[in-house]
Amino acid sequence: MSDVQDERLESWLNSRLDELLPQKLEEIESSKTPSMSIIATKGTMDWAYPPFILASTAAALGWDVNIFFTFYGLALLKKKLNLDVSPLGNPAMPMKMPWGPKWFKSINWNMPNLLMAGVPGFEKVATALMSQTVKNCGVATIEELRGLCLEAGVNMVACQMTVELFGFEHDDFIDDVKDYVGAASFLPIAQKSDVCLFI
Repeated sequence: MSDVQDERLESWLNSRLDELLPQKLEEIESSKTPSMSIIATKGTMDWAYPPFILASTAAALGWDVNIFFTFYGLALLKKKLNLDVSPLGNPAMPMKMPWGPKWFKSINWNMPNLLMAGVPGFEKVATALMSQTVKNCGVATIEELRGLCLEAGVNMVACQMTVELFGFEHDDFIDDVKDYVGAASFLPIAQKSDVCLFI
């Protein structure tokens, strides 16, 4: 082949690649299943909602979802959930009254930290108010959301180091937890995820 023919062939190949490659890449991208990894580190009632809402929604959309529960987030995997709301140190959290007329329920009852820290049982009161508000609004409970996640195939992973650190046993957790691994095992999963969240 002459140099001129080589140049023509290369030019033709480049032209065809320019035409076909964007379409092929779009086909590959559209056939790919999106994925999400969530690292859940909190174990209070209010912090339990974000990972389970996001995971159940993504799974319902057909995404592959993994949640890595570590430190206090392990409480969300326990067989018996006993989650409280801790408004202490959370000035953005107003108290809402779940009873009474609409105007009364719409008031934001901002409580000073001194009151929250100094009144025995305040956390239980806050938890009861939040639970009733959730019920009044028809929002799913944490148990229901966790069940939805499991039904939708969300993979729930427990941090083995934290399990050992807190002296938990595998029997303390729901049977659906199949993986007890360290961060080194979860990071490659997170690295390949389209969306990775730390909650």
